[in-house]
Amino acid sequence: MGLSYDITDPISEQEVLAKAQRFAGLTLGEVAAALNWTVPKDLYHARGWVGNLLESALGAKASTRPIPDFPRLGIEVKTLPLKQNSQPKESTFVCTLSLGDLNTCWEQSRVYHKLNRVLWIPVEAENNIPISKRQIGMPLLWSPNSIQQEILKIDWDELTEIANLEKLTEITAHQGVYLQIRPVTNNQVSYKGMDEKINYISTGYKGFYLRSTFTHTILSHHYMT
Repeated sequence: MGLSYDITDPISEQEVLAKAQRFAGLTLGEVAAALNWTVPKDLYHARGWVGNLLESALGAKASTRPIPDFPRLGIEVKTLPLKQNSQPKESTFVCTLSLGDLNTCWEQSRVYHKLNRVLWIPVEAENNIPISKRQIGMPLLWSPNSIQQEILKIDWDELTEIANLEKLTEITAHQGVYLQIRPVTNNQVSYKGMDEKINYISTGYKGFYLRSTFTHTILSHHYMT
């Protein structure tokens, strides 16, 4: 299609949103071709590829650092894979869990800063649609309202309190209303937690995720208003 992108640091939220809106209606294959990226055969061995593609096209700078993708603007970019009924396909990864998180209050946490301002980009994710043909939806800029912020804080406090009680291995994905701690899907390294006798143990790499029921609420509210 002869697409081209100005991969420079956006100067405002409006510019970031305007750039993302240019993707709406395009396919992942079209954006990949414009950036000379190769579309993987499957996402099982290329998890994160969709997000990395769109972040690169937008000119995001944070990469894998524990800060928002647009540090100066405080905007985090999150792709949201959707099923055919417009329901989120899975939980949304926020960031990995580190020992430093356990001694941090909510307002100073990486999760808080990652979720303070989010650019959501919906993307088709049905398995029967080839990756290159999956269409990109209309983006939205979101910040948690006061009620959502309070529930996220409660989740954070409860989850980190459990971990601080040397019960990290007992945390399951069932805990937390909006926020949960789960093993990171592309688990390649181990996380060192502590058992009840304060011995270091390997618990597997863990991360903070948003429940799909919560992200569905975000989408529903946005498109109904």
